[in-house]
Amino acid sequence: MVSTLITVAPTGAEADKVAAPALPVTLEELVQTAKECEEAGAAVIHVHIRDAEARPTLDPPRLRDTVAAIRESTGLIVQLSTGGAVTDPYEHRLKVLDAMPDACSLTCGTVNFGDDVFMNPWPFMAELYQLTQAREVVPEFELFDLGHVAALHRLLDTYGAPYGGHVHCDLVMGVPGGMPGDTRSLVAAVAALPEGATWSATGIGRTSLPVMYAALSAGGHLRVGMEDTLTYAKGQPVTSNAQLVERAVTLTKIAQRAPMSPAEARSFLGVKES
Repeated sequence: MVSTLITVAPTGAEADKVAAPALPVTLEELVQTAKECEEAGAAVIHVHIRDAEARPTLDPPRLRDTVAAIRESTGLIVQLSTGGAVTDPYEHRLKVLDAMPDACSLTCGTVNFGDDVFMNPWPFMAELYQLTQAREVVPEFELFDLGHVAALHRLLDTYGAPYGGHVHCDLVMGVPGGMPGDTRSLVAAVAALPEGATWSATGIGRTSLPVMYAALSAGGHLRVGMEDTLTYAKGQPVTSNAQLVERAVTLTKIAQRAPMSPAEARSFLGVKES
């Protein structure tokens, strides 16, 4: 049976703790969330962290402590965000890899992000990619638009295969300024991916469910979490990240593509043993 990789993105850099009380922002909340999501069926956790005032941060000691605590408490693959918040400087984003995560995100281009701009120029992308190879960190290529797929091809053609030898992407869909969260856009993006690449899909906000259905029908994998959506259904706030993982797991089982275990995901993605 073909299985499904489920990634949970529990926090992000945009949502406000006051508006979303279930958002995990402290280390204790994040570790508890990781445990619950692993039990529910997630294999990867995509991590953003917050400071003592719940503001987004890339503080190196906090990142190291977070990686260590999640590893100690779960078997999840720890994937750190190198995007941070849209205001984080490039040099701080590169230093994320000093925390030695299992994996990291690598966004393949600049994109309008609502009223802001998420900057990822070629020199930064190239430096980050080479750093992942040197540090033996598996990159997940974040693709917000079709032009990002072309940039991914350029990275691979210029610098070779990623650490672990396997190209895995995440199609981030439904961001205002990026590709729409619909089936037509998903099919177009998948058709343009490098040969042999695998992919997950993320639907932002109300595109969450349509993107999950489209991804499963097209043989893809799933990313869910409160970074991407705070509403479970109309008028119904998300109560926990595990709630979103549980829904994704239900859909994978209906599709007869049960979720991967963390051990299976390590082999699938080429992640080294921590």
